[in-house]
Amino acid sequence: MRQRFARKTIVVTGAAQGIGEAVTRQLIDEGAFVYALDIHRERLVQLSIELNKAGPVMEAVAVDISQRDSVDAAVDHIESKRPIDGLVNGAGVLFPRSFEAVTEKEWADTFNINVHGTFFVSHSVTRRMILRGCGVVVTIASNAAATPRMNMSAYCASKAAVAMLTKCIGLELGKHGIRCNVVSPGSTNTAMLAAMAGHTDERHRKLIDGDQNLYRTGIPLQKIAEPEDIAKAVAFLLSDEANHITLHDLVVDGGATF
Repeated sequence: MRQRFARKTIVVTGAAQGIGEAVTRQLIDEGAFVYALDIHRERLVQLSIELNKAGPVMEAVAVDISQRDSVDAAVDHIESKRPIDGLVNGAGVLFPRSFEAVTEKEWADTFNINVHGTFFVSHSVTRRMILRGCGVVVTIASNAAATPRMNMSAYCASKAAVAMLTKCIGLELGKHGIRCNVVSPGSTNTAMLAAMAGHTDERHRKLIDGDQNLYRTGIPLQKIAEPEDIAKAVAFLLSDEANHITLHDLVVDGGATF
């Protein structure tokens, strides 16, 4: 595999599972040293033991990104060892509920992690990047940021917020040589999708075919994405191959929101 990230240090949030884990593996395969951030300490430790067998390629950093002080402490720790070249905002939660059933706590938790956490980490990391005059930020949003979805009002709103936040960061920090882009997945084979739609072939088929009752048009490519599909898109935008791309939203959804 190409070593596009040799001697690069990249921070990935939400790294313990799903798309975040796939991104972590992809970047390590391409030569990066990854600081893997997540609130799930045990899973992070397991991942670290597995990936560091042949030598140190990642460090697990257990942190609740919804807490600003904890984020700043984690970034200080990382920067004391290595300058951060790239950031992937991958942490996120989804509570599939009809609008009338969403609780105040679920709404707050969604925004505390998806939006406030993304802001805290991005703010803390890019302040260091500004001093060095370079850096890359990629935020994993969702095609639901731009397309209304049934039973996902809090999630859709939060992903719309982080997509626009990332573009605004890129607009302001472009003069410092910092690129900021968004990757917007559609239905992807993760635990989050299983919690919302289940893992059965029948339920996947329903996502692929679409559901008029839910105002979903289906997926023209006739398949659910794998986390690795999203990871490859993230890696591209992080790489020097995308060195003149910023403020872009790369939709990776098999054509579901054409």
